[in-house]
Amino acid sequence: MITFKNVTKTYPDGTTALKAIDLQVKEGELLTLIGPSGCGKTTTMKMINRLIHPTEGTITIHNKDIRDYNIHELRWNIGYVLQEIALFPHMTVEENISIVPEMKKWKKKDLSKRIDELMHMVGLDPDKHRKRKPSELSGGQQQRVGVIRALAADPDIILMDEPFSALDPISREQLQKDIRNLQQEIQKTIVFVTHDMDEAMALGDRVCLMKEGEIIQLDTPQNLILHPANAFVKDFIGGRKSPWQTAVDVMMDQTENQVYTEEDFANHQVPSRGTYALKNSAGTYSSAVHEGEKINLPALDNGMTLKEAMTVFEQHDYPLLPVVKRDELIGTLSYKDMVYYLKENVRTENGVVQS
Repeated sequence: MITFKNVTKTYPDGTTALKAIDLQVKEGELLTLIGPSGCGKTTTMKMINRLIHPTEGTITIHNKDIRDYNIHELRWNIGYVLQEIALFPHMTVEENISIVPEMKKWKKKDLSKRIDELMHMVGLDPDKHRKRKPSELSGGQQQRVGVIRALAADPDIILMDEPFSALDPISREQLQKDIRNLQQEIQKTIVFVTHDMDEAMALGDRVCLMKEGEIIQLDTPQNLILHPANAFVKDFIGGRKSPWQTAVDVMMDQTENQVYTEEDFANHQVPSRGTYALKNSAGTYSSAVHEGEKINLPALDNGMTLKEAMTVFEQHDYPLLPVVKRDELIGTLSYKDMVYYLKENVRTENGVVQS
């Protein structure tokens, strides 16, 4: 959907922010950009809505050069969420959300319905919060308004520039969950810049790790952990705060086939010993099998953290649970996988586990 071809950015003082990068953002995916300060991640993101222009190379959206789009139409179709939130302080919540739809001449009835829909989507009661000013909201609530303002006109693309970095840890963790859930529902193409590796791994369908204006590795969170491209990637990944924040799909069982189809079960092709997940013809999780009998097991979301998954395991006495991504069954996670992962990754100091 968004394609960078041989894109370079050199500033008048001779500083090269990007060095001939090639990058493709798939339609409907959430791509996180991460790397050390000055690596070029924010420059890359700002080029998508022409806040920064490349010195060389081309950027296309839907195979059309972004320079060929009317600048206003381009930006109307790209939502933008900033770290600073940047709500207009003199406007109410509904007025802030309405800005772009009103520019696009939406009907008042349609816009009012859209505001209610979006506010419910992020857990804000429209009756309670519509008429409030930003100063009457908490930091987390303001950032939620910032997110739905970017979604208000139903753009194809959302750009998010370190949107949660100024929030307290509790608000930040909750908003990360909100974004994961929201993305499953709205299926927008999201480019998300962050300096936090845990955040990048938890949110991204793929993670783009950059250094000195170059893409070092563009991969799934799972492959970044299991197959780092070089020592820089390994060290950068190793600098994450806590293995307890690792996303479930990083730890999924890589060695054994624990997933079968409903047809396999009907044809008695599922082993009679052990626990397995079943998917239907559409690839979605349908049920599980334990010791030859069908059972109902809860599914783990692929972006769920190890700490959250451990809580689910504690509530169910089974050795593994299915893992889903936007309803698709993508694998399983076993209790053994988690214990092994923790054994390999939890650091200890004076014999005390650091989490």
